[in-house]
Amino acid sequence: MPECSVLDRLPSPDGHLRAVGSALRRLRSPDDPLTKVVLARSLVLGARGPIPPAALLHRLVASDPAGNGFCVDLTPAGAPHLGRTLVGSSPELLVRRSGREVSCFPLAGTAARVPDPEQDAAVAQSLTRSVKDLGEHAIVVEGLRKSLGALCEDLRAPSAPQLVRAPALWHLGTPVTGTLRSERTTALDLALALHPTAAVCGHPRAHARDAIAEIEGDRGFYAGAVGWCDAQGDGEWMVAIRCGEIAADRRSIRVFAGGGIVAQSDPQAELDETSAKFTPMLTALGATEHAPA
Repeated sequence: MPECSVLDRLPSPDGHLRAVGSALRRLRSPDDPLTKVVLARSLVLGARGPIPPAALLHRLVASDPAGNGFCVDLTPAGAPHLGRTLVGSSPELLVRRSGREVSCFPLAGTAARVPDPEQDAAVAQSLTRSVKDLGEHAIVVEGLRKSLGALCEDLRAPSAPQLVRAPALWHLGTPVTGTLRSERTTALDLALALHPTAAVCGHPRAHARDAIAEIEGDRGFYAGAVGWCDAQGDGEWMVAIRCGEIAADRRSIRVFAGGGIVAQSDPQAELDETSAKFTPMLTALGATEHAPA
């Protein structure tokens, strides 16, 4: 992997704080139906040599406990995506179909891990008691259950989320399973029905999408869905997060991180959360968000 360093921040940290503040004004307004919106920011890194997509994918998969990874040539999307590559390692399963069995594993609610084991355990337990994070997570699970309810029977989900351990982060996650009403519903049909979930968009979906477009603008392929579907309708789709888009000349990459904003959110904490979420990509690239002093 060539040496990489941050060239630009889109938006700047101050700009992201302002964006979160703008969202909070809407979320705290009694007249606005918006209850959650996911806002993201990105870092543009330059490289001293070509970034090899396959090598970056290998690093990401090797450091992911579940071994998840994706590498997608974006050329079929046409200009201006010719020669670009989306590479990432997503912790979040959007939907999986095997026969009539359907499973999802949404994540919402995040805390950065710390090196000290006792402090790290305390961070994890604090996350499980966080009113803000539990509320954000409940919005995601309820939205997913509602979307699946039209397509599945016998939906099953635990009453409380579980802790999900990642190398740099703790997450709250809830496994949701069900049985399809019709075998003709494919994994792609399910992905189209579910995406974008409240975990990467917000709630209500239409209001959150409008807010993202107004506050953040176009986020490209970030937070999309990436996966596969076979001729029998089985397949697996992941949420395209913890990822980066490599430029056509492979001399730069734009990496993304976002977080769910609810009425109880603190702007600085939300900024810090995105910094923590950059860690897997930056570590694989051998870079840091801020240059050492």
